[in-house]
Amino acid sequence: MSFAMQTRGRGASSNPANRFEQFHAEPDEADWEEIARVDPDYRPLKRTTEYIPDNARSLITQNNSPDISFNKSLNPYRGCEHGCSYCYARPYHEFLGYSSGLDFETRILVKENAPELLAETLSRPSWIPESLACSGVTDCYQPAERKLKVTRGCLQVLADFRNPVAIITKNALVTRDLDLLAELNRYQAVVVVVSITTLDAKLAGLLEPRASRPEARLGAIRTLAEAGISVGLSLAPIIPGLNEHEIPSIFEAAAEAGATFGSGTVLRLPHAVKDLFAEWLQQHRPERRDLILNRIREIRSGALNSSDFGARMTGSGPLAEQIQQMLGIARRRTHLAKRREALSTASFRRVLPRQLELF
Repeated sequence: MSFAMQTRGRGASSNPANRFEQFHAEPDEADWEEIARVDPDYRPLKRTTEYIPDNARSLITQNNSPDISFNKSLNPYRGCEHGCSYCYARPYHEFLGYSSGLDFETRILVKENAPELLAETLSRPSWIPESLACSGVTDCYQPAERKLKVTRGCLQVLADFRNPVAIITKNALVTRDLDLLAELNRYQAVVVVVSITTLDAKLAGLLEPRASRPEARLGAIRTLAEAGISVGLSLAPIIPGLNEHEIPSIFEAAAEAGATFGSGTVLRLPHAVKDLFAEWLQQHRPERRDLILNRIREIRSGALNSSDFGARMTGSGPLAEQIQQMLGIARRRTHLAKRREALSTASFRRVLPRQLELF
């Protein structure tokens, strides 16, 4: 019995050392094994999720990466309870003094004042209207949003100002805010991208334990499309040896549900995520672990990660080219556009604090 087995419902099975910290406490698996020999029914305490107030002073983040389609983004939460084992955002938690592992999905920082900060920024004369991405890092519709409604508060502000926003999520909860999305849509100011990694519900439950299952995400695409909201597919990440064979079927399912555009990006494994994902493979796909890791190295110039602009989203080499060809064929067969239509800032209006009280 190992410590890694005690994380049901979580994507990570450990809490690796923070690369910025000098000291790190490591659980002794021998202790768990000794207790288990005496009491076979013993289980360590379940790790619960902790929500921590994040008293942010600013909300909108500038993006300088040439291979990302947005310039500015807002993130109501830091950390993500969806617990996707492969998440490239996990290392950001290390800047907060936490681990990329279980800490990332159990210690969620909540920007409770996000709507107020957003309204303050958009009301400044210096704000030049442009499309915002929500979120650029962690999912704005993760489980905490159901009760906390921070994202909904931000959407209300965006609707008041008629400032365009592109939403990306793995959670069907986005349909809860159909009223605000419809209001933004009146001014060509909203698009929703639903991320789908696999159509296999069992695999999705292991890869992305607390995200909506594939059928629910397809249902969200259908609901949004029927309401006239521009909605598309992001097949992310594409993991060579695990899910790239699903590219045609995922595109077909998304198109049938009403998506009008679709894209895909290959797996990125920065910093501690490399080891976390290798642990996940050892636990859930041990017979394919080496094959998958070797294929990742094949598209990453012999490493498990590459941060080179221009290639980090697609990889490089013959296998990466084959994946891009599969994406192209899937798009053509399903008649999905490669990119979404541009959003409009033509209806933006600057709303003063007193005016906001009237809405």
